[in-house]
Amino acid sequence: MTAPIITIDGPSGVGKGTLAQWLACKTGFHFLDSGAIYRSLAYGVMQKNLSIDNLEPIIELAKMLPVEFKATSILYNGQDITSKVRTEEVAAIASQVAPVPEVRVALLQRQKDFAQLPGLVADGRDMGTVVFPEAPVKLYLTASAEIRAERRVKQLKNQGNDANIAQIIQDIKERDERDSNRKTAPLKPADDAFLIDTSNLDIDEVCQKAESILWDKGILK
Repeated sequence: MTAPIITIDGPSGVGKGTLAQWLACKTGFHFLDSGAIYRSLAYGVMQKNLSIDNLEPIIELAKMLPVEFKATSILYNGQDITSKVRTEEVAAIASQVAPVPEVRVALLQRQKDFAQLPGLVADGRDMGTVVFPEAPVKLYLTASAEIRAERRVKQLKNQGNDANIAQIIQDIKERDERDSNRKTAPLKPADDAFLIDTSNLDIDEVCQKAESILWDKGILK
């Protein structure tokens, strides 16, 4: 029996992670945070002081990436780096290494291996277009850069950090531009994806919309 897969794609700050975890709990499916894999690679690049201009060592690191997931924790060489991979610095490096075709190939099979019974909820940027194009349910979340920046500022302030909203808006737009225009696995909705704009929705409303789609598609019974 093939494991049913729910993919959730979209840029950062649209609520993918929260929705994915909620759906994983709702369905009892496994959970894949593909962004955490790329962020873990970026963390490794920083730890080893690798240069983005020299890709070979980065590709080799991707092939042997010492990352594992336990519950909601991300472990790198056995060390919990869950909070460390959520920084803007790590995100910026992840956005630079993610478009590299050899990096994506190295990490592709690792992501596919998460597709096991009873099913999988996969959160990322190319889950429905590249990694799991056969998925019966594909969701694509979006929101304006301004709304996403406001959410990020709130998150940073809750963590006790200062935030420059103008700079964050600029960073978001630049990252979107890179992700959407890269040659390999550009950020875009799959042709059969359900689009959900979360700009004016709270997380409960987003979850309700997704749950309705899962009922319609027969994932929930």
